Amino acid sequence: MTFKRDEQQGNIWLSTNHINGDFTDFGIQPHILPSEAAVGEAMLEELLVTASQKTGEINIALLGGRGAQAFHRLLGEKARTHELDPVLSRLNVFTQDALAPMSMANSLSFVRDFERILGDDFFAKINSFTPMQTDVTNLEAGLNAYLDKLESLGGLDIFFIGHGPEDNAASHLAYIKPGSGAKAEHMAGLIPISSSILEHHISKFKAGGSNISDADEQECRAAGFILTLGPAAILSAKKVVQSVVDASTAPAKVQTYANVMNTPLSTDNEMAKQQLDANPGLWIRLHSNKKSVVLPDVMSDVVA
Repeated sequence: MTFKRDEQQGNIWLSTNHINGDFTDFGIQPHILPSEAAVGEAMLEELLVTASQKTGEINIALLGGRGAQAFHRLLGEKARTHELDPVLSRLNVFTQDALAPMSMANSLSFVRDFERILGDDFFAKINSFTPMQTDVTNLEAGLNAYLDKLESLGGLDIFFIGHGPEDNAASHLAYIKPGSGAKAEHMAGLIPISSSILEHHISKFKAGGSNISDADEQECRAAGFILTLGPAAILSAKKVVQSVVDASTAPAKVQTYANVMNTPLSTDNEMAKQQLDANPGLWIRLHSNKKSVVLPDVMSDVVA
């Protein structure tokens, strides 16, 4: 498939014509769970529901950082047995964002973190694993090849997604940053990195227990771009499962999640586009089949 290139103010987005740009706001209703372990169980249940409802392969985007670690540990544990083998063998697993250019072996890459937590047995049993390539000469060509693979398999059945804080009480999904010009038709992007995302990325890896060398951190801090799935990947996924568990180490999420929950999108499409560009965390409100699971401390300042 050919993706249309849309470049604006240094941001390169690859577009699809699958999305009609309908800005129907479905709101967001959090499911408050008592522990990270319970969040992991809930995420696994969503995977099992999808597996029971469809035949053939299952395409998922893994969430990096703290939000899905309990889920990943659970998958890793079960991969060391035969309990989930019929499901694991059907999985086509994709990453959803990355910092680049950077070695794929860097401990601050999502690939290394996934390998650390999910374990060798998981990757040996799944059908395929397709990460975004961060060490290729032509990052844009690599991103096109990644999207070709995703599209050839029919798109995402489940987009496991998080919620990251940004300046001005805004937030990002995947690594769609405020002011990057992301539109409903944008499937993926190559955008200049921001200092806030860089610091958030490193801090969440440290909070998650990664063993990071000085050389790896130095290489990560030199990354100039973010590779990320875009709004079209979110909106076209059959299901979106969001997890927000780390307000204790990222307290800004209390306010930024509250803003997503309590900010309806304008019925005027042009105004809605401005809202979404200023606060990309709002894109999740446009998906009709989603579940947002959070811990109680995320909700401490939320007024429904």
